[in-house]
Amino acid sequence: MYISSRLALLALILFYSAFIRCAPTPVDLVETADLEARTASITSVNGRLFRIDDKTQYFAGLIPYHAPDGAVDRGQMVATGYKVTRVWGFGTTNNPSDSYGVYYQVLNSTGQYVNYNPSNGIARLDYAVAAAEKYGIKIILVLLNNWDALGGINTYTNVYGGTHNGFYTNAAAQAAYKNYIKFIVTRYKHSTAVFSWELCNEPRCPGCDTAIITKWAADTSAYIKSLDATHLVSLGDDGWFAPASSSYLPSNDGSYAYSGYEGVDFEKNLAIRTLDFGTVHMYPDQWGYNYSWGSTWIAQHNAVGKRLGKPVLLEEYAVPDGVDRVAIARPWQETVLHKTSIAGDLMWQFGTQFPSGTKLLDHYAVYWDTSDLRVLGNGHVSEMAGKKAVAATL
Repeated sequence: MYISSRLALLALILFYSAFIRCAPTPVDLVETADLEARTASITSVNGRLFRIDDKTQYFAGLIPYHAPDGAVDRGQMVATGYKVTRVWGFGTTNNPSDSYGVYYQVLNSTGQYVNYNPSNGIARLDYAVAAAEKYGIKIILVLLNNWDALGGINTYTNVYGGTHNGFYTNAAAQAAYKNYIKFIVTRYKHSTAVFSWELCNEPRCPGCDTAIITKWAADTSAYIKSLDATHLVSLGDDGWFAPASSSYLPSNDGSYAYSGYEGVDFEKNLAIRTLDFGTVHMYPDQWGYNYSWGSTWIAQHNAVGKRLGKPVLLEEYAVPDGVDRVAIARPWQETVLHKTSIAGDLMWQFGTQFPSGTKLLDHYAVYWDTSDLRVLGNGHVSEMAGKKAVAATL
């Protein structure tokens, strides 16, 4: 999901502020005793589903991009019943003096540095991971952003040269990115809260040959597996199709989402041995499609998952405010629930209104204690949890 840099930074400050208030005393995330017992809580793949806390199950949830304040918000997030969410593990700046809010690393002409300042550095992510462990929430830890918010791909190319599209083949930029990956993975690889390491939020290379991102994804995921063979690895892409590998799909009309324009080939990427599952994002209103097309998009990715025998996660989907969200999104959820073996889905995004009445999130946010959340959030979480986890045949 594309978001503005300023809104993203402010949201991240508040998100981690809430976790600091609710988190337990930080655990030692590197030197962990009783690893055998903890291994049983590490998420794994079972056919086209996931085994979470030693139970194979379907799941649904909301992405809590931030949590504004204190115990009430913590209770709200836990009360939704979600088991899996996404957390930004990236946060890069080229100039700390021009930065505000949370950032984890500095990249500039003087080198590559980790921000250990407890008020706005990596300690914030430490607390978030520890809190997730305490409350039994699994986190997809995203290691890079395609977008500029919170320091994306361009913070690397600003230092190492080239363009956004050149990042994927820029040896110096890739070396720095792998340095950061090693730091994060080493820091949290013994945490039972980690659902997967995710290469990038919505990687794109507009106009590129899809082989560029496929090779990058294969190389990077293999590198992560060399650091941590236990946790899952995912790409984090939107699920774009390319003509060469998706012509067999029903309702493939060759339009934008099927054209390969964004440089992503979902099927080729899902076939990568070191990627454990596929990710799909869905924003019909942004991409020029009718809302009803959403169910087609879901079914098509389910078909590819079945073809390759891997889980597929509908990792982001949303309906903007100002329309009947339930009427639009329920058919998508019912497609996931009744017509596919999509392993889980995460709706963008969970919101809590500030005591002052201020709402800082984007126009897709679904707020606590609303009829939309009760149906699309809590209700859908319950029905997915109740879906019988049998051999996936749909």
